[in-house]
Amino acid sequence: MTLLLAFRNLVHDRVRLAVTLIGILFAIVLIAVQLGLYLGARQMIVSTIDHANGDVWIMAYGNKNFEEAQPISQRARFTALATPGVIAAVPLITSFADWKKPDGGTTPSVIVGSDPADGGLVPWAIAQGDLSSLGTRDAVFVDRSYLEDLGVSGVGASAQVNGARVRVAGLTDGIRSFTTTPFIFTTLTRARALMQMGPDQVSYVLVKIAPDVSPDSVRAALAAQLPDEQVMTKAEFRARSLNHWLLATGAGVALIGGAILGLIVGTVIVAQTLYSSTKDHLNEFATLRALGSSKGYIYQVILAQAALSAALGYVLGMIIAMAIVLIVQHQELPLLIVMTPELALLLFVLTLLMCTISAVAAISKVTRIDPAMVFNR
Repeated sequence: MTLLLAFRNLVHDRVRLAVTLIGILFAIVLIAVQLGLYLGARQMIVSTIDHANGDVWIMAYGNKNFEEAQPISQRARFTALATPGVIAAVPLITSFADWKKPDGGTTPSVIVGSDPADGGLVPWAIAQGDLSSLGTRDAVFVDRSYLEDLGVSGVGASAQVNGARVRVAGLTDGIRSFTTTPFIFTTLTRARALMQMGPDQVSYVLVKIAPDVSPDSVRAALAAQLPDEQVMTKAEFRARSLNHWLLATGAGVALIGGAILGLIVGTVIVAQTLYSSTKDHLNEFATLRALGSSKGYIYQVILAQAALSAALGYVLGMIIAMAIVLIVQHQELPLLIVMTPELALLLFVLTLLMCTISAVAAISKVTRIDPAMVFNR
């Protein structure tokens, strides 16, 4: 009976219902896109770190993220190999470079150099080509979402990096960078030649430790032996990169701020329509009170209206939000919007919370109803 009465109150004025649903829908889509972009940004920032086969990272002091690496001496690698608990130390080169398009013009790129045989950091999610082809002459792997930016058509196309010829030997799917700067994967030797680095220089040393050894203990031991380099566990470097891009640059704050704005706007719109609907039905609520209905029952009706509005708005909003996510994925855009089951659940909880808060304004109006007003009609 409560749900039936709430439903009839909602559909009694279909224009008002449409306004309510549009408000909720707008809020859900905005929050979903903003939080989806936030999760996508986090994923892009740490994807290379997560896929790198290293429990401890050795790098130059001041490195705040994966892309902006400064060269260090390869002596650090041999020091790591001589440390108890270390089973491998893999060199890795990362550096910004100018990619010259075949038809003219240049675009910035990030060279990532690592030998597949070492298992340090190699292309993953390969969509076209074979990893073994990375060892062929001038070969590089790029992500197909950056083909237009790089000015190439696909596998077999040629370009120049810092004046040296490179050839696209394979494509990946979904390896995007937070800065929208394309990753260019190649071998260690070729990366060193492209960047004109010395034979004893690397950007990182990825240290793989034995399963029964603590990364923190190895980090402490290496830090004592390498005072001129910075040694961090994978988790520490991951956290530093996230803090730099999402907090220090303000990008993460802006995305979360947009989601909060959507929540506020949706709450205000729903609160106005629920309050207006309740005000228009004051006589009906007064009649119920005169017939002996408790205040609690009236509150249940209003909260049921809010819950029904939340359910309808959530379904419509999620349909549009998922359509946006799929469009972004299929268009192979450099940006990434992530929708997870946890985020979908959070959006549903936020929708219920938004509508429940909105119902408070309507409930405050009902608390002042005098049952005797029904006899004055």
